[in-house]
Amino acid sequence: MDDKRRRKFRFFDDEDDRFSLFDDVDEIFRREMERVMNIINKILEESSETPGSPIVYGFRIVIGPDGVPRIQKFGNIKPSREIIRTDVYEPTVDVYEKDDTIQVIVEIPGASKDSIRIKAKEDEIYLEAEGERKYAKRIKLPAKVDPKSAKAKFKNGILTIELKKIKKDEGVDVKVERVFLIFIV
Repeated sequence: MDDKRRRKFRFFDDEDDRFSLFDDVDEIFRREMERVMNIINKILEESSETPGSPIVYGFRIVIGPDGVPRIQKFGNIKPSREIIRTDVYEPTVDVYEKDDTIQVIVEIPGASKDSIRIKAKEDEIYLEAEGERKYAKRIKLPAKVDPKSAKAKFKNGILTIELKKIKKDEGVDVKVERVFLIFIV
């Protein structure tokens, strides 16, 4: 590392170098904000081409029962290097794990009860629904469930799915028999 670069990381040796580390952080922040603004401008340009077509993108931070925060995204925009806009919305989902059941609550406003399709597997649920909008979401479950036990209720745009957990096989106790050893010398 050359002397000029080393000087940048000495905080208070010299009056001129005092805030050089903060200048680097400011530059990184400026570049990231510029990238985000370019994405927003691109979205706005696209929305003017198709008036009346809503653009929805959001996220929420949920802290699970294990204390780990998780980011859940929703909407019809899939941000990446390229903006992917679809006519299928990703609904918000809450998953609650109880002693012997898992409850999944999905917000699908405007969907009709007859259009809801749910495919349950041991470790995930796939959901599709239509109405005013199209919805689709793959939901990972925190524990293995019995797909045949699934029960679903739909009222006022809220879908509630309840599934029974598969009980873990705790094994069988094995008794150790007494063994006699005889040594002959």
